[in-house]
Amino acid sequence: MEMNEATYFGATPIDGYGPGFFRIGGEVHEGALLLLPSGVREWAGFEAEPIVAAEAEIDLLVVGTGPEMSYHLPREFHSAIEAAGIGIEVMASPQACRTFNVLLGEGRRVGAALLPA
Repeated sequence: MEMNEATYFGATPIDGYGPGFFRIGGEVHEGALLLLPSGVREWAGFEAEPIVAAEAEIDLLVVGTGPEMSYHLPREFHSAIEAAGIGIEVMASPQACRTFNVLLGEGRRVGAALLPA
């Protein structure tokens, strides 16, 4: 089997994650994060902001709900993302990190809203 190094088309993948943190581009970030093409920033969670969809420039938002998958996102959050024409995929945060990296490697316009595991 031939192994190829992943290319992320100028985007920054998630290097790692653990209890309460994510490592992105070699930098450790604690707490919830929002990853968009414009960069990485702290995120106050579902109720605080429905993500500024107009500035997102993404086709898909991968939502990490913490250590386990939650099937129920707040209605306002979900509605705001859908109203902006952005697809949404919900999963536990570890799976969301891996999915985000795979989609970046495919050159997709993807963002992530991640609660720490």
